[in-house]
Amino acid sequence: MAKKFNKDNFGGTLAVITAVSLVCSVIVAGAAVGLKSTQDEQKLLDKQRNILSVAGLLKENTDVKKTYAERIEPRVVDLATGNYVDAPGFDARQAVKDPAQSVQIKPEDDFATLKVRAKYSDVYLVKDEAGKIGQVILPMHGTGLWSVIYAFVAIRPDGNTINGLTYYQQGETAGLGGEIANPLWQKKFVGKKLFDEQGKVAIHVGKGAGADKEHGVDGLSGASLTTKGVHGSFQYWFGANGFGPYLAKLKAEGAK
Repeated sequence: MAKKFNKDNFGGTLAVITAVSLVCSVIVAGAAVGLKSTQDEQKLLDKQRNILSVAGLLKENTDVKKTYAERIEPRVVDLATGNYVDAPGFDARQAVKDPAQSVQIKPEDDFATLKVRAKYSDVYLVKDEAGKIGQVILPMHGTGLWSVIYAFVAIRPDGNTINGLTYYQQGETAGLGGEIANPLWQKKFVGKKLFDEQGKVAIHVGKGAGADKEHGVDGLSGASLTTKGVHGSFQYWFGANGFGPYLAKLKAEGAK
């Protein structure tokens, strides 16, 4: 005669816990798979929203998908040459994990403390209502105090003047370094020049830097390491190892 199952002894309790765990695992896994397409769509929509925002195209009632499709032209650039390349499905965050698609950064050049970057980068050409390119959006990231901080920078067709900045992903200290996400602080970059007359990176961020009306932005009070991370990001990404070659072509040829 079969022994009656006793859920109150050790073996029974363990069996119940195991069964519940397996059922919960199946439910969670199924939900994750089922929601992945929705999550991916929301991530893409958020990215498009941030690009439209830094381009000055995001209003209260903006249809993000429609406006992005009409006004933004995504391209991929070879950072070494500044030339556009055909790279369907390119993902910079995945590329840095592949030695064939990434480059190691020399310590003396690693102002943004990245160690490695993708060989290519996305760029986003912004068209006006007549279809003419009026600015280009460049992605930028670097290490702050607690996190990697990600931004989009809008550049005018002269390849030198900042037209907008937004930090859209960061984990810095709220009220201190986290103020890089404050639109009021970000607006201080608008109109600043990236390069001096000799073509060297001149933009600088730090204590008292705002005294330089052409190239400087005051750092965040009480957040020196986050400010250092912002400064380092600009120094790296707009230098010879970042978007320097691309911006030189942009200045010489115009966005096209």
